[in-house]
Amino acid sequence: MIKEVLIDEPKRVARPLLIVVAAALIDADGRVMVQQRPEGKSMAGLWEFAGGKVEVGELPEAALVRELREELGIETEASCLAPAAFASEALGDKHLLLLLYVLRKWSGVPSALHASALKWVRPVELHALDMPPADRPLIGLLEALI
Repeated sequence: MIKEVLIDEPKRVARPLLIVVAAALIDADGRVMVQQRPEGKSMAGLWEFAGGKVEVGELPEAALVRELREELGIETEASCLAPAAFASEALGDKHLLLLLYVLRKWSGVPSALHASALKWVRPVELHALDMPPADRPLIGLLEALI
């Protein structure tokens, strides 16, 4: 006699999906740039990869080029963004899908235009930083890539 086995479907939660893009800028010495979230914003003081929300009708790469210009004052091309990893995390009443790209080619000097501070660290040093929950699983992947 063959028994039918039912597999539970993943739970579906009625939460809007928030798509966020971020870049791990890598310098010539193999260091990664992170920025500190400013006071007055959610998760203030945490270190994160630069980036932001994808607007309605915007492609992820175009959103990241725009965000890097707005947040860091640098210019790059979508063709310079290498897809690296993603993270999926519940975030309040929304569900966050974070798309991480690696960027090694840009023009200009990154400046903290919308952050409290910037710092360049070795990938292994990311483990010691206080980072948002969605960013933490990406650290090991970056270590393997760089």
